[in-house]
Amino acid sequence: MKIKQIKDNLGFLILIFVLVFFWYLGRYIPVDPTVLQNALTKFPLLASAFIYILLYVFVTFFVFFSKDLFWLLGALLFGPYLSALLICAAETINAFLLFYLARLLGRRSVEGKLSDKYRHLDEKLGKMSLLWLFVFRAAPLIPYRFLDLSAGLTKIRFRKYLTAVIIGSPIKIFWIQYILYSVGISVFSKPEVLREFFLSHKPLLLFSFIYIIFIIMALFKIKTKE
Repeated sequence: MKIKQIKDNLGFLILIFVLVFFWYLGRYIPVDPTVLQNALTKFPLLASAFIYILLYVFVTFFVFFSKDLFWLLGALLFGPYLSALLICAAETINAFLLFYLARLLGRRSVEGKLSDKYRHLDEKLGKMSLLWLFVFRAAPLIPYRFLDLSAGLTKIRFRKYLTAVIIGSPIKIFWIQYILYSVGISVFSKPEVLREFFLSHKPLLLFSFIYIIFIIMALFKIKTKE
């Protein structure tokens, strides 16, 4: 029994080490969207789309906080519709990798250390409805990396989580890609252009208010789980 506990704890420590190491390493690995854009434009559309997905999965797995640059790169290269589709495909792959990374290395250790209070919470999370998982994936509130890892550490079934990934992610991703495509790279240097963009696109502003409702729902659900 002790050997099993040691193995479980070792797996969890490896998971923490890997995440911390990648976070630290990512601070020193520059990701230049201009360089990537120039390189990908040399390939035919189908090939550049395939390479983009591979780079997205590989780079964002190892380099934290690089997704924003890839989302902007996708909008500039492929437009809002195709880039959203490619990012959805890449995020589905990421969800699979991160979910099972957490499930295989961390779930048993977390389960063994749960008190009665948090064991009940774990049971509730495992029974979370598809609707709420959809809200968490659709609302621009919780980073996908955190959701994927957290789901793997709980009793949530992967099939249910994958369904939420497939139907919830496109809403958030297309919303962001449409804005990035319309505003362009200036959104990082001149944040005020984002405000001007929303004021001149009232339907999108209305949709954003609906999105705020999603965020409030997600926050409320998180609060009730505490």
